Amino acid sequence: MSSNDKHIQAVKLLQELIAIPSFSKEETQTAELLERTLQSQGIATHRQGNNVWAKNKHWQEGLPTLLLNSHHDTVKPAKGWQRNPFEPTIEEGCLFGLGSNDAGASLVSLLMSFIHFHPKTDLAFNLIFAAPAEEEISGPNGIASLLPVLGPIDLAIVGEPTQMRMAIAEKGLMVIDGEAQGKAGHAAREEGINALYIALEDIDKIRNYQFEKRSPLLGPIKMTVTQIRCGSQHNVVPDHCQFVIDVRTNEHYSNQEVFDILQQLLRSSLKARSFRLNSSGIALDHPFVQAGLACGLDYYGSPTLSDQALLPFSSLKIGPGKSARSHTADEFIRLEEIEQGIQTYIRLLETYGAAQLKQSKPSAQTRTL
Repeated sequence: MSSNDKHIQAVKLLQELIAIPSFSKEETQTAELLERTLQSQGIATHRQGNNVWAKNKHWQEGLPTLLLNSHHDTVKPAKGWQRNPFEPTIEEGCLFGLGSNDAGASLVSLLMSFIHFHPKTDLAFNLIFAAPAEEEISGPNGIASLLPVLGPIDLAIVGEPTQMRMAIAEKGLMVIDGEAQGKAGHAAREEGINALYIALEDIDKIRNYQFEKRSPLLGPIKMTVTQIRCGSQHNVVPDHCQFVIDVRTNEHYSNQEVFDILQQLLRSSLKARSFRLNSSGIALDHPFVQAGLACGLDYYGSPTLSDQALLPFSSLKIGPGKSARSHTADEFIRLEEIEQGIQTYIRLLETYGAAQLKQSKPSAQTRTL
């Protein structure tokens, strides 16, 4: 398949994906479409729930395994769409539609790259293509449920809109429910203990607290109070006040460590919804990152979360599109970005494979990608 054919097929597939609503937990039809697409290329597919995956044809035991991973679920359309979010339209070189940027373009680009490598013999690595569900909600039936089935993996490319820059680090996420406890009383008299005032004091501490360790790639830990609920009527001093904290962690602290620090700092009681979405990434001197640098790719630290947070091995986030377009009205991807994505993924894997072959035994140097 020529480069132009890959681009044409990727755009066509993305249009088909856009036309099928695939909100998290409702991805059955897009999973079926992805299965049919792979099978039409003579590729054996596997399915667990709404997760679809496949392995390269000439799998060799003993070789490192690379995972090509990007999700096919979407968020629900944001307010303000001027187009039908499920009607893929191309205007002035841009493909509009829900999920076009996040992460449809990465998904179809990785899929075409996998198809390119699938029939090749004597690769320096094994490849798994995976299109998991429930990424947008970090759901239990997404990549987390699929990993035990896939077997040992050495490295992953996570397809997300990064403008084809290498996100070698990614902030973690922790959502905390806080509750300040007071004592009810009549607002007209000096009675009670106002839980709202306690919560406001704690919120002010959250707003101004600075964690000691700052990341050169991810910056400081960011904490934002995003919701508050308090009071029953105007003349009653509230005896409890609830609020929610959105915490974005860097690689210097685990979510548990941040939670413990906050609990000591605040008067309110705290409860984390989950500790599992910690900061993740890959070392700058990792051979795969070095291959990317050799290809002229830039690197940075990403403030947004992805399936990368759930991968217990080295991973690199990279894909066509811009993160700022994600979850917005009239979401789009530029057609040239898809073309660039396919070409860059293939070149990156070829460069990494060539470097791996040079380090292997002399007899293996005759292998070709």
